[in-house]
Amino acid sequence: MKKTILTCILFGTWYLAFCQSSENHRAFTEDFSSDSSAFFRYGSTGNKSPFKYSFGAISPTEPETKILSFKIDPAENAGAGKGPEIITKKFTHFGTYATRLKVPDVTAIQPNVGAVVGYFTYHVDSVEGLSEIDFEWLLADPTVIYVGTWTGPPGELRRVGRTINLAEGVIYHTNYRENHTGIREALTGLQNQPETVPAVPGFDASKGFYTYGFDWFSDRIRWWMIHPDSGEKIILWDYQGTTRGIPQHRSKYRMNFWHTKDWSVETNPLSIEPPLHPYELEIDWMSYEPLH
Repeated sequence: MKKTILTCILFGTWYLAFCQSSENHRAFTEDFSSDSSAFFRYGSTGNKSPFKYSFGAISPTEPETKILSFKIDPAENAGAGKGPEIITKKFTHFGTYATRLKVPDVTAIQPNVGAVVGYFTYHVDSVEGLSEIDFEWLLADPTVIYVGTWTGPPGELRRVGRTINLAEGVIYHTNYRENHTGIREALTGLQNQPETVPAVPGFDASKGFYTYGFDWFSDRIRWWMIHPDSGEKIILWDYQGTTRGIPQHRSKYRMNFWHTKDWSVETNPLSIEPPLHPYELEIDWMSYEPLH
């Protein structure tokens, strides 16, 4: 299942300049069917184990599909970016981002594993600070999805985030916080929409491929998932009503898979163990369509 390549339709002088700049990507879909990518480079800061990634691999769970395969190295140190990671060669900005992926199924093998799949944008500007929008899954409980943003300069980071158990239709929290351990406040009103998310019975990000995405605007970010049966878009969070926490400057589009030793999943405080095996993340495609 491959997504049709999207066409970049441009309106407005500023946007025309942005999209035509040699530093910025136009619309694309990378289907990872060949042994290299025109849009992404490999960017792991960890060890150089060659098995950590492979473009154009055959999916072990969907053999008719070629994928980008990420395997976590049990010998790798903990830390974001240490595991396999891809990064766009150029910048991306406001627009629609989507991917189809399957996270590793490890709960029966290592229920307390500390491992994170990240689908996100990330770039630190020397003047404006961090621009990050993310989806994250912790392998110890793949029914839980984390979405949110990080903005601000180093040492003064701000997070808006929502944590959802999609199998149960439970929103654990929707909040704002400063740095990793600073002030926290629950978000309400337009910043807490929808206030409920319907359960997707049987949802488990490790049991099959799902399509996820987000729409990034200057005054709004909307995270969503495609329902596996109806094909309808499930809105996970539609954050609006303020620009606090919404990145304004361009970023780089990324995917990674890494070991965390201090972030346990919402439902299992013990889940910080180093991975024992080279668990495999399967990525079918990633797309980007700039804002029209």
